[in-house]
Amino acid sequence: MNMSFMADTIIEGRRLSREDDRALAALIDCDLAELCDGADRIRARYAGEKVELCAIVSGKGGKCAENCKFCAQAARYSTGCEEFGLISEDEMVEACLANEKEGVDRFAVVTSGRTLNGRDFENMLHAYGLMDRKSTIDLCASFGFLSDEQFRLLRIAGASTYHHNLETSRRFFPEICTTHTYDMRVRTLRSARNAGMRLCSGGIIGMGETWEDRVDLALELAGLKVDSIPINALMPVKGTPLADRPRLSEEDILRTVAMFRYLNPTAQIRLAAGRGLMENDGEKAFRAGASAAITGNMLTTAAHATVKSDREMLTSLGRTVRKLF
Repeated sequence: MNMSFMADTIIEGRRLSREDDRALAALIDCDLAELCDGADRIRARYAGEKVELCAIVSGKGGKCAENCKFCAQAARYSTGCEEFGLISEDEMVEACLANEKEGVDRFAVVTSGRTLNGRDFENMLHAYGLMDRKSTIDLCASFGFLSDEQFRLLRIAGASTYHHNLETSRRFFPEICTTHTYDMRVRTLRSARNAGMRLCSGGIIGMGETWEDRVDLALELAGLKVDSIPINALMPVKGTPLADRPRLSEEDILRTVAMFRYLNPTAQIRLAAGRGLMENDGEKAFRAGASAAITGNMLTTAAHATVKSDREMLTSLGRTVRKLF
């Protein structure tokens, strides 16, 4: 199948679905250079030249009772992960303002654990209200499974986006986690949307899933009309069940990024964990459909990218970023 022609039809308004067997198979098997070229043209049409940069801070670490096999935060695995309670409001506000000053578009606090409730949730609402008043940056949150009422209050406090990854396909998910269900994750995203929030949801590749699983994840996210899709390449963590998984090649990551662009043409396709597996922290991915990135202090995996280095790299590619505050 001619990938340039397929890209043209998507630019003209076509959307691929599960019924497009031949087209979906082509995304997996076609020439990588042709796939990436088409994905870049789709990106230019729907996302433009602006690259959206997101920074995150870990607001609460470790002691998570869930059994996600990839996660350093899970209490049942011996990973040496630092454990700490909710950080102070001052620390959150300081990090938010510092990232705004560096020209980051979106700032998120991420907490470990199944959910955030009680006094911790109340303190977080107050912190988000303060960040919303003191900054112009887009505020995102990632606190696990929240109730409809919690989402309503979080939106009022100033959070405009909610992050909650599906992680992988519905078929493969039970191989990765059994302490909660895929449907629980889907319901959480729908609840956040109902509260008026934008959705940030993606997954992790390289956990043992098939290419068909990656296609299924991309289609699931398309069906939910997710606004921002972070693509994480697994960085195996010692002590977790996936510690011995081989690291992905740059070609694998590029094909995944491009494929997600074809299946989610209007979304922000965001480079997340594992950027260090690619040359120059993923420079080629920004020519293969990527339109956004997590930058600076990554949550659980080391990366070479900083806000400064990302700004320099993206400028050299002719892309634009938010001006320094």
